[in-house]
Amino acid sequence: MSSEILAVVEATPVRRVMGAGMLAVMGALLLYLAMNTAPALGGLAILMITGTGALWLAVRLWQATQDRVELTEEELRTGSGRVIARVADIESVDRGFFAFKPSNGFVLRLNTKAGRAWCPGLWWRTGRRVGIGGVTPGAQGKGMADLLSGMIAMRKQDAGGGEG
Repeated sequence: MSSEILAVVEATPVRRVMGAGMLAVMGALLLYLAMNTAPALGGLAILMITGTGALWLAVRLWQATQDRVELTEEELRTGSGRVIARVADIESVDRGFFAFKPSNGFVLRLNTKAGRAWCPGLWWRTGRRVGIGGVTPGAQGKGMADLLSGMIAMRKQDAGGGEG
């Protein structure tokens, strides 16, 4: 029963192409600019590093968004089986306007610290915070956040006998 998938957040093909494509075009333009102009040595280095970084990020985004984020009763995991966070460790869900969260997504606050991890355009984790979203549809992120909020509320009600 715990392996039943309750909600999924994944990048659509159009969003994947647009996200990775824009980064690749920006990287290529920066490298083209570096090769075809005569900036000072510092400017050339900045253009080369930034252009190469954008191309690297485009590849990482393309690879990462082949996967998806799945919610089960016990864990939040990737489609390939990597555990992002256990539901029992989730303290709160924040989808607020001023939350430091990915685009079209939400941020989780965990009870315990977890290792750093990053799948560009899909999710990130650092310390006690996990961000879900990026090049994903907003409706999927909203649905998963609402489900998680309900699961947390039920857990708190069962554990505390109903506060407030």
